[in-house]
Formats: sequence, C-alpha cells, structure tokens
Amino acid sequence: MRVVGAKSAIVALAVAVVVAFFLSAIAVLSMRLPQTIFDHGIVLALDAAQSKVHYTVDSSLHTVHGTFNIKSGTLSFDPMSGKAGGEVVVYAGSGESGNSSRDERMHKEILETTKYPDATFRATQIEGTVAAGGVSDVKVKGIVNLHGQDHEIVALVHAEITSTQWKATAKFDVPYVQWGIKDPSNWLLKVKPVVNIELDMTGTAKTAN
Repeated sequence: MRVVGAKSAIVALAVAVVVAFFLSAIAVLSMRLPQTIFDHGIVLALDAAQSKVHYTVDSSLHTVHGTFNIKSGTLSFDPMSGKAGGEVVVYAGSGESGNSSRDERMHKEILETTKYPDATFRATQIEGTVAAGGVSDVKVKGIVNLHGQDHEIVALVHAEITSTQWKATAKFDVPYVQWGIKDPSNWLLKVKPVVNIELDMTGTAKTAN
C-alpha cells in the first residue's frame, strides 16, 4: 500500500509540474504578445501636433534652418514583404525660417504655396528589418510630391515601434533645382541647390485588420 501511495504521489507531483510548466509558458507567451503585432501588417497613425518637418539649406552667407507643419499622416507596412503604403501630408504654406521677408519670397516665388498648398510623401517599400518592440534603422522608398510634381526618394529612417506607440526620424535630400523649382540665388547670395530634410514623427501603432 505504501508503494502504491508513493507512486500516486509521484504521479501527482509530475502532473503538478507539467501543469505549472504549461501555465508558466502561457504567462510568457502573454508577455510576448506585443511582439506578435509584427505577424501582420502594421498601421502607424501620425500625431500631427507632435510631429514636425525640419529643413536646412546652405548658402554663401549662412545656413538657413526652418520648419514646416504636418497636416496629417498614416503609414502602413508589411514586415515580411517590406511593402509599404500611406502618406504624410505637409502644409507647404506653414514653412518659416525666422525671417519674414525671406519666407514671403519662399512662399510667393519659390514654392508658390498658394498654387501648391500641400507637399506629400507616399511610402512604397521598406528595405531592412523592422524590430518588434525595439529600435530599427531602415531605408524607406517613396514618392515626394512637391510643387505639383512626383519624385522618387529614399529616406533613412530611425524608428522605435511598440505594440501601441511609435516614433521616428526620417532624413532625405531634396535637389529642388533639379526638380524644377526656382533657384533663389542672385549675384550676391548663392544658395545650395539641395535642401536637407528631417521629419520628426510620433503617433500610435496598431495591427492592420
């Protein structure tokens, strides 16, 4: 009888160990659920009020720094294939550099923001691996529509995405003269024909339906 009782105790202990292991495994999987967001497409909604476009352009006299406000933005991507979509819309008329006369000329003669009030970036493809719940450095291909014309660009993106939030910086150059936009240079001031752009973005993340 003691032998039978001992065997029963051993079996009961084994069952308890298996149940405990199973429950702990479920707990671990539950803790990892935010990672499974990358098993599906991801939608990144941009918080326009907390995001900004910064630009820098060099000239023979000084370097000009300025900003543009973001109107709206929603980006999406498939971590497996790298396919991306969505767009970021920028108020072209919000551009300012701290110099009212220079900004007036920029809007009236260079960007013609009355005629072209918005600039957009449409994402098409991601090159590189986006880390689930961590920091990633990838390249994002897309189309910039500026001054009424589409142009392909590749942005260098540093991003941090969790199951519910995201933030990122995207950097690329705009060769505006090559793109057909007026060169603001004159006999006294020579302006570099390339503007350096940096987007600071933040918002909410969710799994695509």
